[in-house]
Amino acid sequence: MGEQLLLYSYWRSSAAYRVRIGLNLKGLSYEIVPVHLLRDGGEQHTERYRQANPQGLVPVLQHGQRMFRQSLAILEYVDEIWPEPALMPATARGRQRVRALSQLVACDIHPLNNLRVMRYFENTWHVPQPERDEWTRHWIVEGFSAFEAMLVDHPSTGPFCEGTTPTMADCCLIPQVYNARRFGVDLDAFPSIVRIEQACLALPAFDDARPERQPDAPTT
Repeated sequence: MGEQLLLYSYWRSSAAYRVRIGLNLKGLSYEIVPVHLLRDGGEQHTERYRQANPQGLVPVLQHGQRMFRQSLAILEYVDEIWPEPALMPATARGRQRVRALSQLVACDIHPLNNLRVMRYFENTWHVPQPERDEWTRHWIVEGFSAFEAMLVDHPSTGPFCEGTTPTMADCCLIPQVYNARRFGVDLDAFPSIVRIEQACLALPAFDDARPERQPDAPTT
């Protein structure tokens, strides 16, 4: 499995952020291929990039000559090819819980406030910025309320979402907390989420994946 890994990424993409965390947790070496989601209308819409991902979304993980899409599917692929340290628990019950937490973020929160939704609101419906930001905060709070309830007093919750080591659920949660802070969400109602965020960001794998540490992040 010595083939080169390329990650098509945008510094502030939540989905790419998830995959960066997962690759870092595995200790894998990979090269970032920046895809600027705003420049010239968005490089993700170019014909060349559509060959890598017909959806025109990031991330894409290139492993050798093969292209892998969709962040959760990429993380599970990586976990199968490089099983240690594991991103998924050993038991079926644990894996179901991690997938449920991961999908709560990736399927129910994030799609409602990602860039293409916001651009549609702005360019087609001419929704003003304050209303767009309120939309984003509303759905983050809705999702985090459920996520917090799934963490509190659950016997499997440990320093991380599931147990004593980070899993795919933590890979999904931390980028969404970044978004919450970016949009001014009050996180006081979510102490378990904040506690887990602090535990995760204390690890180099999470710290190195931060948006501001990426090669394509703005310098000013």
